[in-house]
Amino acid sequence: MTSTLDLVYINAGGGHRASALALEAIALEQRRPWNIRLVNLFEVLDPAHRFESLTGFKPEDMYNKRLARGWTRSMGQELKVLQQLIRLSHPRLVQRLCAHWQDSPADMVVSLIPNFNRAMLEGLRRSGSQAPYVTVMTDLADLARGHFWIEAAQAGNPQHLVCGTDRAVQQALALGHGADYVHATSGMLVRPEFYGHSVREREPLMRHYGLDPQRPTGLVLFGGHGSRAMLDVARKLPEVQLILLCGHNQALAEALRKLPAQAPRLVQGFTSDVPGFMRMADFFIGKPGPGSISEALCSGLPVMVLHGSNTMPQERYNVQWVVEQGVGLVCKGQRGIATAVQAMLAQLPVLRQRVAAMNNRALFEVPQILAQILQQARPVPAPAHAQAAVEWVDTALH
Repeated sequence: MTSTLDLVYINAGGGHRASALALEAIALEQRRPWNIRLVNLFEVLDPAHRFESLTGFKPEDMYNKRLARGWTRSMGQELKVLQQLIRLSHPRLVQRLCAHWQDSPADMVVSLIPNFNRAMLEGLRRSGSQAPYVTVMTDLADLARGHFWIEAAQAGNPQHLVCGTDRAVQQALALGHGADYVHATSGMLVRPEFYGHSVREREPLMRHYGLDPQRPTGLVLFGGHGSRAMLDVARKLPEVQLILLCGHNQALAEALRKLPAQAPRLVQGFTSDVPGFMRMADFFIGKPGPGSISEALCSGLPVMVLHGSNTMPQERYNVQWVVEQGVGLVCKGQRGIATAVQAMLAQLPVLRQRVAAMNNRALFEVPQILAQILQQARPVPAPAHAQAAVEWVDTALH
């Protein structure tokens, strides 16, 4: 029997859609009996694109442009405003979502986004559906305040939460969610391509790109839209061999190519082969995003994360997590980049051993969790003799 699963994502930042695509890919690879539908939440809430017609850009475009320019210092206050707007719009959101799931019923709804889960759960139930609702967190933990990911449990209206760290599990339990509805995994979802890395082609591939296989190589990545912070990193490390992935930010790529450097350097625009570039590197430099950190660790790379006043609220715990796990270093401020990289290189063998001991199997754990939830949600068929008795009584009464 085929089940229809809605994977709900948004394009703000890229990590939510990447997680949805990772889940879709592994489900197809495992030949799960699922009809997977990728659902962009903003397409459901604004199918006529009125917001874009009025403003000239999509809701997520402003967020992504700010990431690209590094304008994230005031994100904490803006998040509070956004959450207040969502609360004020709650009845209308529920109405739109209810209509969507009445028109397009699903056997399970899987959310890979924060902030909108209360509205989505209520919209699903308002549609008359009792399909399981599952939130798969794509952050290592929720905010200390604000219910970014985890809403307080609602009596008689349970939801499932998939958590990639012990901290997230404890946060869910503390908000009243039953232990049977909180599912722990060993990490974050990453694409299947990040598993099973091989070093066979590393040296010829590096030479193909003009890199020296004998030199320690850092991979610099600040999300799918890059960041101007990469210019500071490149300026501070002229003698370190770097691979700089700029994503969709072509202007940033051109600016990086103009910078002087003593060591070989590869500046790459958008690519779908991030796993391949990570396999050429020895360590990672970037913002403390959960997706990039998880991809780097899955590729065997210790991480150096830049942390300061412009670190977004939902990424601040990730800095603490990196230190607690002993899988990388934290650089506070641009001035300390060169010193931090030297410290990273000095500790590289030890850090790589710790990274190798990590065993993030979330990509394979989450489908199994979803399958179990689906199985439990299905009504248990009555035995044949019991069903016959029911039919006999029904006939007799009519």
